[in-house]
Amino acid sequence: MNLHEIAKVAPSARQLAWQRLEFYGFIHFGMNTMTGREWGEGHEDLSIFDPRSLDAEEWVAILAGSGMRAVILTCKHHDGFCLWPSRYSQHTVAYTPWRDGNGDLVKEVSEACRKYGLKFGVYLSPWDRTESSYGEGEAYDDFYVHQLTELLTHYGEIGCVWLDGANGEGPSGKKQFYNWERYYEVIRRLQPGCVISVCGPDIRWVGNEAGQTRTQEWSVVPAPLRDAEKTAEKSQQADDGEFSRSFNSMEEDLGSRQAIAAYDGEWIWYPAEVNTSIRPGWFYHREEDKQVRSGEELFEIYLNAVGGNATFLLNVPPDAQGRIAEPDRVALKDLGQKISQLRDTSLMQGGSVRTSSGQASAEIVSSAPSGENDSFWQPEKKDLDPWLELTWEQPQWINTLGLGEHLPVGQRIEAFEVLARTVDDPKKNVGEWQLIAEGSIVGHLKVLRFPSVQTSQVRVVMKQYREFPTLSQWFVNFLPK
Repeated sequence: MNLHEIAKVAPSARQLAWQRLEFYGFIHFGMNTMTGREWGEGHEDLSIFDPRSLDAEEWVAILAGSGMRAVILTCKHHDGFCLWPSRYSQHTVAYTPWRDGNGDLVKEVSEACRKYGLKFGVYLSPWDRTESSYGEGEAYDDFYVHQLTELLTHYGEIGCVWLDGANGEGPSGKKQFYNWERYYEVIRRLQPGCVISVCGPDIRWVGNEAGQTRTQEWSVVPAPLRDAEKTAEKSQQADDGEFSRSFNSMEEDLGSRQAIAAYDGEWIWYPAEVNTSIRPGWFYHREEDKQVRSGEELFEIYLNAVGGNATFLLNVPPDAQGRIAEPDRVALKDLGQKISQLRDTSLMQGGSVRTSSGQASAEIVSSAPSGENDSFWQPEKKDLDPWLELTWEQPQWINTLGLGEHLPVGQRIEAFEVLARTVDDPKKNVGEWQLIAEGSIVGHLKVLRFPSVQTSQVRVVMKQYREFPTLSQWFVNFLPK
């Protein structure tokens, strides 16, 4: 494929809808929470699961307050303990003291998500250390598909099935070879709008669990990356919290012109997800209460991830009583305030807009209906050096610019510059255009930060692109006076 063909690779409707969520939560909770483990052995004593203070609505309310738009629940981890009363296992909540054996946490969380307007997703570990058929090939695949079907048919709309490549030996000493294509067929048939993440064809793991991002995160990447995570080698290997703070990136350059020149195969739309935990571990451990990431640190990860053309999946693990711990609550509340302030103090697609080929009103075109961002700016084809200019009434101090491409037509922008007419403080006169920042890719959203400058006029100049660039969103962040 040549550069122009690659520029036309675009997301599916399900991929686009999921990326527009931007920020969502993971809840790791289960038998490991009770035992203090990261990886359970399987066959744990079911009598120890009795979280008396569990309130799923409170969980979802806290996560929604932090700015999250979806929640993924670990319905079953590697130990095989099910947070719903599965017909195909006796290692479930139905055999515990919690709710007198009548509980169904998947139901409670899914209903709470609907109440608060969040999407709901499920994690079903492919490795099950309790199930006797694990390692026996088709027999275990049958078992896994049965449980997957329960989750996809009993709990309403499922926005995401999050899969990893965790894989160990079964009771017979054999490893299970997962029938991924069979799993995908079941998901597509039962939940057509659902994305399949990480070990799936829709959303790609960024390559680490430390919250790190690439300088350029292309959504169009070589097709073999779809199979890169279908092994346990790249997943957590130890029963500790070190992996979530380590950084071992895969290839740094996945989609530039240099990468295109080096790979002569198929290119696909496969956007990145940045996933990390608010704590060193993925499950709750009291000894980590003083190691919770601060709201400031989480906001930096958010800006780098969501503002770097990726989605952000943040794990928040409740404690053994079923409550989100106070340090986590404080950090999440602070994070939510910072995310809200980012947009609340911004000029968003407002003010006066001028472009290199005339007024923007003549160049806003409509796309096919997609639920949001149905219109976008695109320069005229004769305009080979396009720019877009924003002007507001009074000079403001700014240090942040946000841009977003219209992704239904693909990811196109490769490099841009940001210019501003700076203000001469004594006279409050507009000065000459000055370069204040440079950026590379944009994608769904690029948040560019730069030293504070006082201005009432900003120009974004497109320097390199694969096809004529588009913009469906833009905002400038005003600093408090």
